[in-house]
Amino acid sequence: MRTITIKPAAITHNLAQVKKLAPKSKVLAMVKANAYGHGVAAVLPALQQAEPQADGIGVATLIEALEARQLGWDKTIGLIEGAFTKDEWQLAIEHDISCVIHHEPQLTWALENTPSTNSATRVVWLKYNTGMNRLGFNDQTLIPAAKRLHEAGYQLILTTHFANADDRTHPLNTIQIQRFNDMLHILKETVSSDVQGSLCNSAGIVNFPKYHHDWVRPGIMLYGSTPVIDKSACDLDLQPAMEFSAQIIALQTVNAGDGIGYGSRWTAMQNTKTALVSIGYGDGYPRVVSDNTYVSVIDAINHHSYPCAVVGRVAMDMIVIDVSAVPESVALNSQVILWGDAPHVDEVAAHADTISYELLCRLSARPTRTIA
Repeated sequence: MRTITIKPAAITHNLAQVKKLAPKSKVLAMVKANAYGHGVAAVLPALQQAEPQADGIGVATLIEALEARQLGWDKTIGLIEGAFTKDEWQLAIEHDISCVIHHEPQLTWALENTPSTNSATRVVWLKYNTGMNRLGFNDQTLIPAAKRLHEAGYQLILTTHFANADDRTHPLNTIQIQRFNDMLHILKETVSSDVQGSLCNSAGIVNFPKYHHDWVRPGIMLYGSTPVIDKSACDLDLQPAMEFSAQIIALQTVNAGDGIGYGSRWTAMQNTKTALVSIGYGDGYPRVVSDNTYVSVIDAINHHSYPCAVVGRVAMDMIVIDVSAVPESVALNSQVILWGDAPHVDEVAAHADTISYELLCRLSARPTRTIA
């Protein structure tokens, strides 16, 4: 059985760590991409039941925003890429969704169709391109846009996005911080003293505590993965919010000199006891993991965990692991942890030459989902 178990208590704990790091800032918790693969329906209650709660959530698409409203989220929703069409802007108004405005068409829709005074859509996240070079107004266009929005009655939150915040020493960080702070100062002086700021994503929250401003926008750290290159999730006291597991479906001994799996990439140096596990890239486990990757096999009798190496290539539906060093009590149907407490998803991602974000987001619909 393939199982994804979500741990809301871990999300609540991780949100508390964000609040400790940024005690003076409001928190826009990122739940885009189905809450980084964890499931919005499972994550929203954890954010609501936390003490203190998240102040709002961030999503990438209007569909995600509407789903959150349908699930009962009645606080701030930030649409971080903004409306894609004029009709979407109107829907955002109807459902009290606050939008990023990052280019001229969105500005036009906002000015042509202004929401009522008490609408949440009156709060606009004005995107400033400080060096990421994806979305946002530049130095010449942002100030006029801000003035027009303010004159139309909008409350402004200046926002931008780091390109290299995971690496605290990257020189672009200093440039982006300076540009953002300078622009925020200009807007406060020339547009309105009520203009707020939102600079930091997860990595920025950890690496740049002096620049949290009014809103922080945690994403991956809410789910228990590290957002920075020089500290582990354990270092940051973050708890994994997902356990991905499967079962041993067969045991066999591979003779010395025999290969395993497609391409016979791994060859047994001696007679080796192996187990087949019911998981593969069809479930979202990465095909390209290296030979150093391990899983944890759980002994059903004493509940001890045994690290076992993945051997051979990952297939669509199965992997093979080396169980030579585990006791005989580890048998058919024993539970195998692909990621969770150990191995951590960050470790698996490193062995697949990718990041935890990708592994979490690309899980397929085949595994059974449960909530701890």
